[in-house]
Amino acid sequence: MHTIKELEKLVSEEIDREILRLNNTEPKNLYEPIGYTLSMGGKRLRPVMVLLACNLFTHDITKAIPAALAIEVFHNFTLLHDDIMDKADMRRNRQAVHKKYNENIAILSGDAMSIMAYNYLQKCETQNLGKMIGLFSQTALEVCEGQQFDMDFESRMNVSIPEYLNMIRLKTAVLLACSLKTGALAANASDQMADLLYVFGLDLGIAFQLQDDLLDVFADQEKFGKKIGGDIVSNKKTFLLLKALELSDDPTKKELLDWIAKKEFDVQEKIEAVRSIYTKLNIKEITQMCIEDFYQSAINVWTEIDLANETKAELLLLANMIMNRDH
Repeated sequence: MHTIKELEKLVSEEIDREILRLNNTEPKNLYEPIGYTLSMGGKRLRPVMVLLACNLFTHDITKAIPAALAIEVFHNFTLLHDDIMDKADMRRNRQAVHKKYNENIAILSGDAMSIMAYNYLQKCETQNLGKMIGLFSQTALEVCEGQQFDMDFESRMNVSIPEYLNMIRLKTAVLLACSLKTGALAANASDQMADLLYVFGLDLGIAFQLQDDLLDVFADQEKFGKKIGGDIVSNKKTFLLLKALELSDDPTKKELLDWIAKKEFDVQEKIEAVRSIYTKLNIKEITQMCIEDFYQSAINVWTEIDLANETKAELLLLANMIMNRDH
């Protein structure tokens, strides 16, 4: 079995080769922003998950490399378009693509990335290619559904926590689940094994996004890679905000709603005020308990995967790395 570090190195080398190719491809204003997007780095968690899942069933992980690239390019396409929609200036401590170039270039380069992802995927040599394309297409559509729900929630004050959890399942978790199942399918694993890995990835993905919401409020900004408190400033209906509204007494709820309603405010003052309310209501601890619940669900699925513990040890290590991250 390859270690996670070895897989990360392999993924980075493959992406670096693609960046070099893209930077030398015309038209430059289409492909250079794609290379720039990929060069921002990030955790590259999803392509590692593809290769890790493949490695559970075969030593030859090269057959899954095109699928790993497909997942990573698609993921970065969603981030590129998200930054436009969110009007975010920074991504991973660097200028967002639409700020470095312009919005039209960013939209078109993102469109190209979504198509390129399929081109990578089709290079996989496996009897399960049809299943992989079907899964990928369904996942891509679900990610768009999740993004739309997220935008819809911006103008709604009656969002429930189950609605929110469904939104992050679609927007974030399904792509992690797809990564693991795709890797298994690339290795010609059984449908049962592939499905278990999908459910494992789904639970882990929801925990991952909940933790991301938590880090957005309580993380160290330098480590996190983007401005802390962005969700508070933009009134994102995160688990933290919804739980705070649920638990607040009338005066506290009024204070929260007043901050949400304000059109003009000092950004830092708003962040500090809302964070103070979260602290008073123990929202950090409540969110951590919810994260732990989804993590435990993932671990229960991990125990069901009928492989030797030493074979699936790196999968467990990956889950623990995700849960213990600070950025």
